[in-house]
Amino acid sequence: MKDIFPFYTIGHFINEPANPTEFEILRFGKMEEPNVNDFHKHSFYEILWTEKGKSNQIIDYNEYEVKPNSLFFISPNQVHHFEEWKPLTGGTILFTEDFYLLNRNNKTTLFELSFLDNLYSHPCIEFSKKEFAGILKLIHQVEEEQQRKDKSPTIIQAYLHILLAQIQRHIDNTNPKVISKKQLLQFKQFKQLLEEHFVKNKTAMFYAAKLHITQHHLNVICKEITNHTTTEIIRARSILEAKRLLTFTNKTISEIAFELNFTDSSYFSKTFKSYTAQTPQDFKNEMSEKYRVK
Repeated sequence: MKDIFPFYTIGHFINEPANPTEFEILRFGKMEEPNVNDFHKHSFYEILWTEKGKSNQIIDYNEYEVKPNSLFFISPNQVHHFEEWKPLTGGTILFTEDFYLLNRNNKTTLFELSFLDNLYSHPCIEFSKKEFAGILKLIHQVEEEQQRKDKSPTIIQAYLHILLAQIQRHIDNTNPKVISKKQLLQFKQFKQLLEEHFVKNKTAMFYAAKLHITQHHLNVICKEITNHTTTEIIRARSILEAKRLLTFTNKTISEIAFELNFTDSSYFSKTFKSYTAQTPQDFKNEMSEKYRVK
């Protein structure tokens, strides 16, 4: 399926599209407004830190108010819209998967961070002033190294790993529900496979076989992490894509149903309404007006 959103690299966010940089740290007060479309996807991870002020963030139809002493996380392939960044004090850390894994072969270390690549975790974390002061100290270390003439990617990566590990420790200490790293890893592997195959309307059995586990085991993992069944998550991904197509394209409901491999437009409309409490046409009308899509 052809992507309907612009897909930006870090270079686009510093207004240097040809720049292959894999890491940047930018202060809101010093950065130029990036020349990017309102709604877009990233090829990288982004962490916004807010010291003062508030902003509104939208990720795939979910709206969030970001307050002081907080971090906000955006992962690759999420559809993001950033509003009101000028009044803020704070900044943004941008890094690619390859930069995080620099000199490391084990991708699972990235998947073990519960706050990244997870549609079912809240993308904003609020801290007490004391806790946030500790986070800022780590951010400043990253910032100082990045600004050196003889900056070292290895040192920046090490500081980044410490920062992310500290964030994970905060989450683990404040969340009474403990999810095993193995389950989290398998869920994120499932999510990655889902991104590759959801258009083909594959079943829970297909994904379980790909992961070399039973369908029951995959269902247990999904219920534990999201409180939804595997089938519900698979269907929700198709519905999310349908929402995007209804909002940001001029395709008909029948065309969208066909593109997402529903048996017919009637079944698509019934399924869509069961997940959203709206018909596809009502949703399209509302979102087109809200986001001024012509």
